[in-house]
Amino acid sequence: MPTVARQYRYTENRLSLLARMKKIEGQAKGVQRMIEDGRYCIDIVQQLTALSAAVDEVSLLILQEHISGCITDAIREQHGEEHIKELMLAIRKSMKR
Repeated sequence: MPTVARQYRYTENRLSLLARMKKIEGQAKGVQRMIEDGRYCIDIVQQLTALSAAVDEVSLLILQEHISGCITDAIREQHGEEHIKELMLAIRKSMKR
């Protein structure tokens, strides 16, 4: 039996998410250059804060699509409890940093 790849809802926004990730990659390289150039500590911390916020936003967008798609579908199909537990575990992990 061939395996069928599941289409996740976030893929509808794939191009936007990839554009955000490329921007994040550029920000990370910029921070690396700042460190290589011996830039002022606070300037580096400010850029790291912006980088962290950008990563958090991508994570939230994907979580939102997960709730709207996977979780909603699981609830309709009467097996939402397992998916909700998985979601809560992911949220707990992300909040513990």
